[in-house]
Amino acid sequence: MAGKPRAGRGSRERAAGRFAAGLRSGTAARLLSRLSALNIVEGSVRLAAQAFLTALPLLMTVAAFAPGWMQDLLADSLRAVLGMRGDTLDEMRRVFDATGTPRNTAGAVGVVVTLLSATAFSRALQAVCERCWHVPRAPVRAAIWRWLLWLVVWLAFLMLQAPLRSGFGGGPVTGLVLSLLSATLLWWWSQHLLLGGRIGWRSLLPGALLAGAGTVLLSRAARLLVPTAMERSLDEFGPLGPVFTFLSWLIAVFLVAVSGLAAGEYVASTSWYRSVAARVRREGPG
Repeated sequence: MAGKPRAGRGSRERAAGRFAAGLRSGTAARLLSRLSALNIVEGSVRLAAQAFLTALPLLMTVAAFAPGWMQDLLADSLRAVLGMRGDTLDEMRRVFDATGTPRNTAGAVGVVVTLLSATAFSRALQAVCERCWHVPRAPVRAAIWRWLLWLVVWLAFLMLQAPLRSGFGGGPVTGLVLSLLSATLLWWWSQHLLLGGRIGWRSLLPGALLAGAGTVLLSRAARLLVPTAMERSLDEFGPLGPVFTFLSWLIAVFLVAVSGLAAGEYVASTSWYRSVAARVRREGPG
């Protein structure tokens, strides 16, 4: 009778050992190892810093030269993304109202200089995509027009967030579907553009789906969490408080996006996805 409990304990220990070994060598372990090797946290922090230091000044410069209706659209889109309200929203609107001064002093040269400096954001994202796909860096002369084009499309996408999230009047469900579709298309096209077409469209699709869905869902959650955090930081630290909250939110956004791109590269490299893509190619038109 005493031997049976020991035998049962031994079988459970062996089963637990096999389960632990499966976790160490399974899909999840390989994916985590690849994400760790890519330094996704470092890449996400760098992207957030570049977005904050270069892309946001570009946004302010564009607002300085934009007509009133475009400034209102941009403010509404930022409110739709972050759920800003109250004093925090008033501070943001005052920032846009104050951009009339740069319009008179900076001129077109200032816009060009700001646009060129903002390409640091595009370059950082291109470097992340290249690391995810293990491809060498593209020559600067061949990539600079891609950086500028990506910035222009990104700005247009950001300005359309308010009508997009409302489904252009079709309701929140339509808005969610359109947001998921447009975000996936943006990340799909962004990878293809910044990688210079070196990776096929089918291989880029899983990363676009994961990055697009992840950032949209995070943005939906941000509308519940970020406004309260910004108002609390505004009360405690003054005008600089929401800045730190916004920077933390940017880090979270790019952590989700970079993780999605890296995981998408892993999915695209699996035999299962390759077989599915090959089957779709054979059954497709032509």
